[in-house]
Amino acid sequence: QVQLVESGGGLVQAGGSLRLSCAVSGRTFSSYAMGWFRQAPGKEREFVAAISWRSGTANYADSVKGRFTISRDNDKNMVYLQMNSLKPEDTAVYYCAADRRLGKTTPTYDYWGQGTQVTVSS
Repeated sequence: QVQLVESGGGLVQAGGSLRLSCAVSGRTFSSYAMGWFRQAPGKEREFVAAISWRSGTANYADSVKGRFTISRDNDKNMVYLQMNSLKPEDTAVYYCAADRRLGKTTPTYDYWGQGTQVTVSS
């Protein structure tokens, strides 16, 4: 089992920044992919970004490319999502996820956190 706990959500004005954190614990996850997804009310859960824990290679959804940055801290077992230039359409519950397979952009990851709310006001 892998346990994931997100933090760092909140209310921010458009154009502002937030950093989400995900604390990772449990079985060995050094070969896992770590992802961030989001789900807005009435919409399906969508891919935001993912990173290979081992190599640090990252990929992003087109909607956040250039504004969001995913990173990981191997020593602290943490994954981060730095979100800049936030827009009202970024409002959603953000979820941290982990999966044995790399490169997945569908919400079919093996493990999920409980989510953290991000609200961007206009």
